Amino acid sequence: MNLWVPDRADRDAIGALPEGVELNVTREQEDGPSDALLHAEFLVPDMDEPFVLEWLGQMPMLRVIQTLSAGVDWLLSAIPPGVTLCDASGARDEAVAEWVLAAILASLKQLGEVRDAQRAHDWQWREPAELAGRSVMILGYGSIGRTVEERLATFGAEVLRVARHARPGIHATDELGSLLGLADIVVVLLPLTQATSGLLDREMLERMRPGALLVNAARGPIVDTGALLDLLRAGHIRAVLDVCEPEPLPVDHPLWDAPGLLITPHFAGDTAGADRSAFALVGEQVRRYMRGEPLVNVVEGDY
Repeated sequence: MNLWVPDRADRDAIGALPEGVELNVTREQEDGPSDALLHAEFLVPDMDEPFVLEWLGQMPMLRVIQTLSAGVDWLLSAIPPGVTLCDASGARDEAVAEWVLAAILASLKQLGEVRDAQRAHDWQWREPAELAGRSVMILGYGSIGRTVEERLATFGAEVLRVARHARPGIHATDELGSLLGLADIVVVLLPLTQATSGLLDREMLERMRPGALLVNAARGPIVDTGALLDLLRAGHIRAVLDVCEPEPLPVDHPLWDAPGLLITPHFAGDTAGADRSAFALVGEQVRRYMRGEPLVNVVEGDY
């Protein structure tokens, strides 16, 4: 069985592979894909290797695609019929949850502003806020959301859970309009789908409490960039973004200079530990596949 993975240092976390598995590394080739790659049976594409997506339709032996990311919106349209797609849900939970907590605390403690003041040699007193007692909406309550809630509990925050579908203790996204005004902090963790694209439009953002904080660790297109920019300039809300629309953010984009905004370059889940967990999942999936066992994290239906 031909297994192809990205050329990344952490791929050794895949571990021991069963007999009969040939491990290969994808590299961009100016003259197109090799015959060996086109005969891949199990493929691990990388978001930094878009050229691989162009070749998927030329792989007649392809049976499984396993991503290193929890989100698969970037390749859904390229999946050939009959190929099983699996995501890396769970591998990056800790990393993203830590970023979310750091983002919330940085905003509440005004670390962005005091860093700017330091560079200006400006000793200006400010009043920081506390996370204790704050209401935090987790919009997209999956494995990352559960991990975020566990971290928030340490700080005494109250959690409002929202997911695409209602279940005990969790509201559905179609209730979002009536719930946004209840939260001091809104953490976006939803996958990007047709249903979630533009979900936080101007009307929804205006429903947030004055002074509330929006934290987006999901995908940029879930939030209306123009509306967000207007509400930031008006001082209605604050925000911390690990993702933007467009992305990467152009150097002259007005978001860079928006008040009350902190931006990080889509790296929340990209720790070394998360990468190794993702590659370890690849190894486990390959071993399951070779034993004829069901794969985990299979993407199907209403992603």
